[in-house]
Amino acid sequence: MRRVALLLSLLMATIGAMAADYKIERDLQYRSDDDYAKKMCRLDVAVPEGAKDAPVIVWFHGGGLTGGGKHIPNEIMRDGAVCVGVGYRFSPHVSVDQIIDDAACAIAWVFANIESYGGSPDKVYLTGHSAGGYLVSMVGLDKSRLKRYGMDIDRVKGIIPFSGQMITHFEERRVRGMSDKLPLIDKMAPLYHVRGDAAPILLLTGDREREMLGRYEENAYMYRMLRLVGHKDVTLFEFDGYGHDMCLPGYPMLMNFIREREKR
Repeated sequence: MRRVALLLSLLMATIGAMAADYKIERDLQYRSDDDYAKKMCRLDVAVPEGAKDAPVIVWFHGGGLTGGGKHIPNEIMRDGAVCVGVGYRFSPHVSVDQIIDDAACAIAWVFANIESYGGSPDKVYLTGHSAGGYLVSMVGLDKSRLKRYGMDIDRVKGIIPFSGQMITHFEERRVRGMSDKLPLIDKMAPLYHVRGDAAPILLLTGDREREMLGRYEENAYMYRMLRLVGHKDVTLFEFDGYGHDMCLPGYPMLMNFIREREKR
């Protein structure tokens, strides 16, 4: 586990914020089960000029699984990476389980289609903030999620949740009549699916004294359990001075994580 000082992380975020010139294709449909899915299950693909066999960053937005909207942060549109911003359905219109399946379906779409946008299906990195971090952690660790689509999640090169929930999501607990301060770990928790053979993982959180509902501690527990089951490439960063909205210093960490792996 590493703590990152506020001034250092601000400097890194400033340096990392210069995006290359990208063209964005918007509102591509990845699921059409019904009218609500047709409306919500869409994604945007940002492609740099001349992209070929490029790394792919798949970004899931936050919003507590009840709101928010698809977008691609400017800070990740750089280094020649193809970027995908994913929209998904919300509770209470659908269950949390269905939302996780939306995430799996979108990732399956990326594997099947991203080559036509200049991205490599063998260089896919899954990331997102808060609820988005929960979704990529669930799909990244529970192999059954992508197996439904005939694909292996371990094909991804990295899983990078920004302040992701590692216990059962508080929206799932709310639906069950539980308090958001009553912890639970069951099949709807990334921690339930911890395994040593998962893709490389970078866990990013805000300051433990400023984060939402013990989010740092959830990620610290995930880090420890991954190490105990033999995972050899997991790192935890805590950003001093930041609360739950800790994306700014997280973006350069994400990009550096990708650069390091693309050199190997």
